[in-house]
Amino acid sequence: QVQLVETGGGLVQPGGSLRLSCAASGSLFSTRGAFQAVDWYRQAPGKQREFVARRYEYAPSVGDRFTISRDNGKNTVYLQMNTLKVEDTARYYCHVAWNGVHYWGQGTEVTVAS
Repeated sequence: QVQLVETGGGLVQPGGSLRLSCAASGSLFSTRGAFQAVDWYRQAPGKQREFVARRYEYAPSVGDRFTISRDNGKNTVYLQMNTLKVEDTARYYCHVAWNGVHYWGQGTEVTVAS
C-alpha cells in the first residue's frame, strides 16, 4: 500500500515563499528508484491538473522559482516555492507512477493573494 501525505500549504502574499512536504510511506518505497520517482502536480480552480516538478525537470511556468528536494532518511519530498505569483494558486499533489499505476496524495491548498 502506498500513502502520500502533503502538508505545508496556506495563504501567502505575492512574492512570498512556501515549502510543501510530501511524506511517502508503503512497501513500494523499499523498491530502488521508487522514492526518487515521486513528483509534484497542481490543479488550479477550473483547470486540469498539471505537472510541476520532478527530479531534474520543472514546468516552464515555475522555472527556477521552485525547487524539488528529498530527505531519504525521512522518506519526504519537498517543494520549495519562491517568488510566488497569483497564478501559482492551486491544490498541490504529490504523485508517483510505478509499473503503470498512479498514486496520488490528497493534496494541499496554496493560495497566493494580497
